[in-house]
Amino acid sequence: MNRIINIAIDGPAGAGKSTIAKKVSAMLGYIYVDTGALYRAVALFRLENSLDRNQLIEKLPECHIELKFTDGLQRVFLNGKDVSEDIRQNSVSMVASETSAIPEVREFLFELQKKIASENCVIMDGRDIGTVVLPDADVKIYLTASAEERANRRFRELQGKPDCPDYDTLLAEIIQRDKNDMSRPVAPLKKADDAFEVDSTLMSLDEAVQKIYRIILDKI
Repeated sequence: MNRIINIAIDGPAGAGKSTIAKKVSAMLGYIYVDTGALYRAVALFRLENSLDRNQLIEKLPECHIELKFTDGLQRVFLNGKDVSEDIRQNSVSMVASETSAIPEVREFLFELQKKIASENCVIMDGRDIGTVVLPDADVKIYLTASAEERANRRFRELQGKPDCPDYDTLLAEIIQRDKNDMSRPVAPLKKADDAFEVDSTLMSLDEAVQKIYRIILDKI
């Protein structure tokens, strides 16, 4: 392929962005970039070092994050350590929502995201990809689902793990994350004016994958 194609997928927590983006990127032969993983890595750095907001901002130069790709799959490294599994802990999820609202953190990660997209055909997912990070993306998708369905999916994902919260706790956390993401003063979660909205509440995973795959093919 001669020209670089960028696909942006935005949406609230638990809508299935990462899972769907991985599958569609594999179908297209593009690199998948989970920007939420970058913010989770910063949140993990913050937790591991017990940093308040000001301390985190001060220590950002010591937070070295790398994305390494193997067969199109992304692994996340924090200061040389593979933290791809560690950043998926529920405790990290909640801290990531708050941490991602810090302007200095967003600026810190912004250039890394832009650099990856300028050098590769990518599907990049997050909260502000189509509105801020890649405003000129070739295709923009806004993937959503009801809070109840997103909590159900998260519960099924965590069920059987020792620290699995109950459904009501997960639902409350998702509602709070939505509020945090949509109301933050810097790069809030919202649908780009030129984005295709896909509501996956009543869709199976395969149906959502095929829907988004067809939208992309039709557009490019």
